[in-house]
Amino acid sequence: MTAESHTPKIVTFGCRLNTYESEVIRRNAVSAGLRNTVIVNTCAVTAEAERQARQAIRRAKREQPDAHIIVTGCAAQISPGTFGAMAEVDQVIGNLEKLDPNCFDPSHQDRIRVNDIMSVRETAAHMVGSFDGRARAFVQIQNGCDHRCTFCVIPFGRGNSRSVPISDILAESCQLITRGYREIVLTGVDITSYGRDLPDRPLLGQLIRRLLSTEPKLSRLRLSSLDPAEIDEELWSAIQHEPRLMPHLHFSIQAGDDLILKRMKRRHSRANAIDCCARARALRPGITLGADLIAGFPTETEVMFNRTLKLVQECGLSFLHVFPYSPREKTPAARMPMVPTKIRRARAAQLRAAGVKMRLNMFRRKLGCQAEVLVEQPDHGRTEHYIPVRLSAPERPGTLRRVRLVGIDGDKLLSVGL
Repeated sequence: MTAESHTPKIVTFGCRLNTYESEVIRRNAVSAGLRNTVIVNTCAVTAEAERQARQAIRRAKREQPDAHIIVTGCAAQISPGTFGAMAEVDQVIGNLEKLDPNCFDPSHQDRIRVNDIMSVRETAAHMVGSFDGRARAFVQIQNGCDHRCTFCVIPFGRGNSRSVPISDILAESCQLITRGYREIVLTGVDITSYGRDLPDRPLLGQLIRRLLSTEPKLSRLRLSSLDPAEIDEELWSAIQHEPRLMPHLHFSIQAGDDLILKRMKRRHSRANAIDCCARARALRPGITLGADLIAGFPTETEVMFNRTLKLVQECGLSFLHVFPYSPREKTPAARMPMVPTKIRRARAAQLRAAGVKMRLNMFRRKLGCQAEVLVEQPDHGRTEHYIPVRLSAPERPGTLRRVRLVGIDGDKLLSVGL
């Protein structure tokens, strides 16, 4: 047995929330004394994500034939039988169970432990003190989603929306800042719904104001994906007035055609998306924007797709997460007339190419400018605007360095220290 096999290995797929939860899993697994164990924390947002998880499970078994393999995450929550039927898998546990320290007690013999996620009413803070190999820290503020977009299976994996009380978020953030983290990312499934289930109904903007006023040593605060339909006025005010709230926002836009948005059961229109991006730019000149986009949603015609393609330029989106539509079992969209797979993939490629063009134009505008880089690895990091930067000399990960942006190298900017 190698030294590495003494420490549980965590394989993580999907969103920032999964990244956060993997650190909770790591701590619980170590505390339980697990040895020679591989835990795969899955994602269910696309069929490809599930395929990659199954591939990782088989690879883990080939590399460690005697390893105990545990599968968890959204895909395991939604389809426990599918993963339980894999010969390589020893245990399947749900999204609630994976955060329970007792669930990793080796004395438990149940092969599949997945409870009804819709019955969960609260989300507890987990006090993650560190993030393995990462320069920035994640803080979960919310879990689940009350909306039912027709393409999305995530509510079946995460349950309904529930928020972490502000006091718990402040306590966890304080711990992370004390341990030296300069940047915190607030994460969840639908963070713009934050607080609506709490007694005083504090919204996301109020949480941000409280966090930044309570923690003057926090250098940088970031937000995970925002729903354009739910941004509260106090959040808009923070975007305008709070320099420690980083000038980069990512929106869950999904499409640029009103009929497709309606069939997706989204709550914003094309005009709303454009107005949202324009308001962000007016309040915070120079801000960079990104978006999630789905290519080839059922019934999408070429004309409809071109409206989404045009939206990339109209909104000035330089960071895109593009997904070819993937039918998800139990969702209404899976019963709609499908766009051929080949066309879906081709449209996704067009959107990605448009994103690359927008990003290159943004890179060119930044040349000659100064920036503050959070060092992620000795030779690279990211600016306030989330731009990846190659450093001219090695730096210690987790530190902030002032640089000048002097060139373009593929998907990164080149810099020199100041």
